[in-house]
Amino acid sequence: MNTENVVKHLRALWRTDRIIADIRLRHLLVGLGLRAFAALIAAFGLLMLELSAYFALVQIWSAIAAAAALGAINFTIAVVLFIVAGRAPSGRDIELANEIHDTSIEALQVEARAFQAQLTGAVHHPLNTIVPVLVPLIAIIVKNMRKTARDPSADTTSEARP
Repeated sequence: MNTENVVKHLRALWRTDRIIADIRLRHLLVGLGLRAFAALIAAFGLLMLELSAYFALVQIWSAIAAAAALGAINFTIAVVLFIVAGRAPSGRDIELANEIHDTSIEALQVEARAFQAQLTGAVHHPLNTIVPVLVPLIAIIVKNMRKTARDPSADTTSEARP
């Protein structure tokens, strides 16, 4: 397991999650703003159409039947608008961000499996993990022992000279 790879994959995962969230939030805000503006205009237009349709239908039907028919048409229009507004965003940028996100998750899973394999190997064969650490440690200890063996003789000669 390489910690640099894990950090790189986590950073890519964090960035893609931020990008995905930003794209979705932008889509939500733009969609919400446009829907609100469209709803306002549609409300005025629908009010005028409703008023004209009511006056036209009152000439043919009773006032109750005309109001009921217009109410049913309004509900139908509202259902169609909610269905259209509920569509998922389609775009290449969200697809690309989801693809990078999935790749980062897969890479992190590979790194986790490698770490698990190393950990399992260390538990089953502890000497294999200790030897690479012991060899440099023994070299450092021997080097320090040689320095300490040389230093007392150098200190006694330097003290005897003055």
